[in-house]
Amino acid sequence: MDSIVSSSTVLIRSYLTPVRSLSPASAVSVKPLSSAQVASFSANRHILSFRSGGRRTGKLLTSVSSSTIRCGAIKEIGESEFSSTVLESDRPVLVEFVATWCGPCKLIIPAMNSLSEEYGDRLTIVKIDHDANPKLIAEYKVYGLPHFIIFKDGKEVPGSRREGAITKAKLKDYIDGFLNSISVA
Repeated sequence: MDSIVSSSTVLIRSYLTPVRSLSPASAVSVKPLSSAQVASFSANRHILSFRSGGRRTGKLLTSVSSSTIRCGAIKEIGESEFSSTVLESDRPVLVEFVATWCGPCKLIIPAMNSLSEEYGDRLTIVKIDHDANPKLIAEYKVYGLPHFIIFKDGKEVPGSRREGAITKAKLKDYIDGFLNSISVA
């Protein structure tokens, strides 16, 4: 995170990270956010609080649009693209069903973006919006979000369904387990 100039203590708080305090000596400069930083902040709001003479003021650095989940390197597809992107793929595909109103879906965005980059050459990861794709939701019986299904050779890999927000390490174990099992089979 960029440093912030202040003559008093600066507190930075987000919903995913603990409160951190920067001393005035460590504060260097304020820089505008890059588009990559804005995308990584899309899962929550970041509040900048200044304490000066006992008075607290707050500034909203970024806010989340409730109609968009930014997914960085992960492609969001719909019903019309599902067959060509998932079922006809020559490599395994991890499909993540999400919704804009789903808090756990927003929590795992950074982990999913990281895993998308890490597995980019071995696995395709796509997102499907729950509300915009009711036929897929009904066909694959998606009842909870986020919901993960791995597909290989146009078919759902048996036992590959996973539901709910999980840590990056558990997502990695989940993916590695299935990539190893389907490469042996």
